[in-house]
Amino acid sequence: MDLLPGLRAHFSGCCFIILVLFCLVSLASAQQPAAGNEFDDLKQRLIKDGFAPEKIQAILAKDSVSFTPDGVSLFFIHSESSLNYDQFLSKDSIANAFKYMADHKEPLDSAQKAFGVDKTVITAILLVETRLGNYLGNQTVINTLATMASLTDETLRNRIWNAIPDQKKPKKETFLKKVGMRSKWGYEELKALIRYTDREGIDPGDIQGSYAGAMGISQFMPSNALKLAKDGNNDGRIDLFDHHDAIFPWPIILSTMDGNPAFPVSASTKCCSATTTVTIMWTH
Repeated sequence: MDLLPGLRAHFSGCCFIILVLFCLVSLASAQQPAAGNEFDDLKQRLIKDGFAPEKIQAILAKDSVSFTPDGVSLFFIHSESSLNYDQFLSKDSIANAFKYMADHKEPLDSAQKAFGVDKTVITAILLVETRLGNYLGNQTVINTLATMASLTDETLRNRIWNAIPDQKKPKKETFLKKVGMRSKWGYEELKALIRYTDREGIDPGDIQGSYAGAMGISQFMPSNALKLAKDGNNDGRIDLFDHHDAIFPWPIILSTMDGNPAFPVSASTKCCSATTTVTIMWTH
C-alpha cells in the first residue's frame, strides 16, 4: 500500500512530461510551413513589395504551383563550367546550325544587316544555349523561382538539403552560403517573372525552362527578359519561344557585353564556345 503514492506521483510525472513534449512538438509544427502552405510568407513579402494581393493569390494558389525541392536541389549540384562544350563542335551540331540558318534566313539576315553582327555568331549562341530551340528545359519556372525565394525559412532549406543525394551533397556551409545568395536572387527573379508575364499577358504557370529558371530559345532569366528581349517580328509582343524574337536581342547584347559586369562568367564561357563553333562553320 505504501507504494501507491509513489507510483501515482511517478505516473503523474510521466504524464506531465508527455504533455510538455506534445505541446512542444505541436508548437514547433505550428511554426513550420505545412505541405501546401510553403509560399504563405512569400505571398506576404510580394504584397508588401507592391503586388496586388488578388494577383499574388491567384498566381501562387494554383494547384500547378508548388514547392519543388527535387528540381531546385539541382541548382546546388549542377555546374555549367563542367559541361562538355565540345559537343557543339560535332559534325551533327554544325550541320544542324547550317540548317537553322537556312530555315531562319530572313530574321538572321535582317538582324545581321541592322546591327552588323554576323548571323553565324547568333546561330552559334543559340546552338550553345538550347541546341537551336530543341532543348528548352522541363522545369516550371515559377515553381523554381518561388521555391528558391522561399528558402529564407530554415525548414524549407532543410527540405532542399535532404533532396540532394548524399553522394552529391556539397559541404553544409557551402550549401547555406549559396542558399543565402540564391534566395535573394530567386526573389528578384520571381518578381521579374510576374512583371514580364503580366506585361505580355502570359500565365506564369505555363512557362517551362531550365533548372535555374531560364526561359525560351535564348534562355533568358526573367530580369533579362524585361531588359533585353526584343519583338523581332513586330507583332506587338515578346515571345521568348519565337525564333524571330530569340534572334534579335543578341546583336545588341554582344555589342554591350564586353567588360559589362551585368553579364556573368557563364555567359562569356558560352560565347567562347559559340565563337569556336563559328570558326568551324566558316571553314565549311
